[in-house]
Amino acid sequence: MASAAEQLASAINFGAFAKATELKKRIWFTLGCLIVYRLGTYVPLPGIDPAVMAQIFAQQRGGILGMFNMFAGGALERMSIFALGILPYISASIILQLMTAVSPTLEQLKKEGEVGRKKINQYTRYLTVVLAAFQAWGLAIGLEATSGPNGSAVIDPGWFFRITTVITIVGGTVFLMWLGEQITARGIGNGTSLIIFVGIIAGLPSALAALLELGRTGAMSTLFILFLLVMAAAVVTFIVFVERAQRRVVVQYPKRMIGTSRMFGGESTHLPLKINTSGVIPAIFASSLLLLPATIGSFTGQSGPEWLIVITTALGYGQPLHIAIYVALIVFFAFFYTSIVFNPQETAENLRKHGGFIPGIRPGQRTAEYLDYVLTRLTAVGAIYLAAVCVLPEILIAQYAVPFYFGGTSLLIVVSVTMDTVAQIQAHLIAHQYEGLIRKARLRGRRG
Repeated sequence: MASAAEQLASAINFGAFAKATELKKRIWFTLGCLIVYRLGTYVPLPGIDPAVMAQIFAQQRGGILGMFNMFAGGALERMSIFALGILPYISASIILQLMTAVSPTLEQLKKEGEVGRKKINQYTRYLTVVLAAFQAWGLAIGLEATSGPNGSAVIDPGWFFRITTVITIVGGTVFLMWLGEQITARGIGNGTSLIIFVGIIAGLPSALAALLELGRTGAMSTLFILFLLVMAAAVVTFIVFVERAQRRVVVQYPKRMIGTSRMFGGESTHLPLKINTSGVIPAIFASSLLLLPATIGSFTGQSGPEWLIVITTALGYGQPLHIAIYVALIVFFAFFYTSIVFNPQETAENLRKHGGFIPGIRPGQRTAEYLDYVLTRLTAVGAIYLAAVCVLPEILIAQYAVPFYFGGTSLLIVVSVTMDTVAQIQAHLIAHQYEGLIRKARLRGRRG
């Protein structure tokens, strides 16, 4: 814990930060992009009656729409141009990554390095447009069939409304996709994760106010509200502890004689393996896949086909099938994404090339098998941790109608993205300090 506090203090060293011009530019660029995103969530779709839409959403706030609205940063509730958020892009990324594992053509592209990665990214963008168009069309049809106490949500239903809705929402999703890529390339942190993070953070004050209002009106006891806040703090602490936990595999390098009198090597280091190598990705992927079929069904309501009503009801928030599928998806993506991030064969080969070995383990294939064995056990623990953090608070929320923002999934995303962003800021500060030292050394060399 002391080292974590020291790292955080180093990351927010304002003296070093003031001199890091490149880092400041990246942070300002990131903040500017996120402000543009938040402004876009308040730009409404043409042809929507906001008052009727607010009434309709208030009736379904505790269902799957509330969960989707949290990930969309409140854009769905206001039915803005960013109503689908960045979720179609995430769904497209999931599909392409799964296809890469089973398609020889895509697998070959992945091995081609930067060129192959650019092609896969282009395919992801195309698939994002297709998924966004499909979801936007279903959303438009569902909105036309939706009405509240004061009339229909759509002022003038028809083909013109459907086409303009599809074009506007697809354009908004593509813009968010581009914005996320720009943040990743020219800003700080992962753009996609930061967009979801900002949407959740923006809704936290209103969620806290709604929770306190429940206590004021007597709908929820003060003791339970205190318990909920303490539980949220405990979940945050647990997330920080596990996300920083590592299994350090000892790596030894043999001594080597260089020349006739100089001895090199012989030192011992370690290979850090995180308990949760996949990070927050499994929770985001699992949530986006669960929200994909249920959102349109929630809008069509009882006017949709019977099979869609059955699926929507079974996948309702807090239902046993919803929880079971959610846990299964989290476990699957934890193992799947870890296999993408860490390759035991490649790591073992790199250790062998540089003369490194794990004590008691033969270099090469045996080292790869050992690393795979350790990583599999760590991933199993990490998957259980993710499932517990995401699901257990959600059960309480479904039972007692607590705002989604206090759920495990939202807290996991907020804490993980915050830690990753702070780590990147710290890395930029350290790089800036090294650049300064190298510059000073060169100046001294020229003077000498």
